[in-house]
Amino acid sequence: MRYRVRKLFNKMMNQEETTSHEEFDKQQQSEEIISESEAQSEEPLSPEELERDVMNDEGWKKKFEDVNDKYLRLYSEFDNFRKRSAREKIDFVKTASADIFSAILPVLDDFDRASKAMEQSNDIAVVKEGMNLIHQKFWNILNQKGLEPLDAMGKDFDPDFYEAITSIPAADADQKGKVVDVVEKGYTLNGKVIRFAKVVVGS
Repeated sequence: MRYRVRKLFNKMMNQEETTSHEEFDKQQQSEEIISESEAQSEEPLSPEELERDVMNDEGWKKKFEDVNDKYLRLYSEFDNFRKRSAREKIDFVKTASADIFSAILPVLDDFDRASKAMEQSNDIAVVKEGMNLIHQKFWNILNQKGLEPLDAMGKDFDPDFYEAITSIPAADADQKGKVVDVVEKGYTLNGKVIRFAKVVVGS
């Protein structure tokens, strides 16, 4: 009899304990669902709302004004620099050849004096000597500025320096593919070709 009563009592206690665990689990699940629903109901702030909240903070507002002021100053300085650089570039392009013209003006003066001298003199030898001196002076000025003639005669034809205007049968096998005549001189300026030499090539 006592055994049956004890068994019945234990069964009731087990049922009660199971019920309490189930109620606790249900309550916990309910709280999680409520917290999730509350989190979902909180929408993120829009950029305008976020900016308004930040601007309401005096510290952030002052910092924003300082940064914005520095940005405007930097942009203004850069814009002035860009305009000044553009003006300087235009001025440089306009006056880039001023130094070479200044250098050859004395040669122009020499030509003017030579022209007057030729009108008053009948001595051809003197006139030729004067012209040769002017020519040499003019060439020295150009050479000082970096101008060099291309040495083409007898050289192998190189399209990087020479322009073949025609070809003629070579007198011997050694002249094939070589420059046999220079119709117009070529020049380089500081190592860069500014005019190709017009040549005749042996074939």
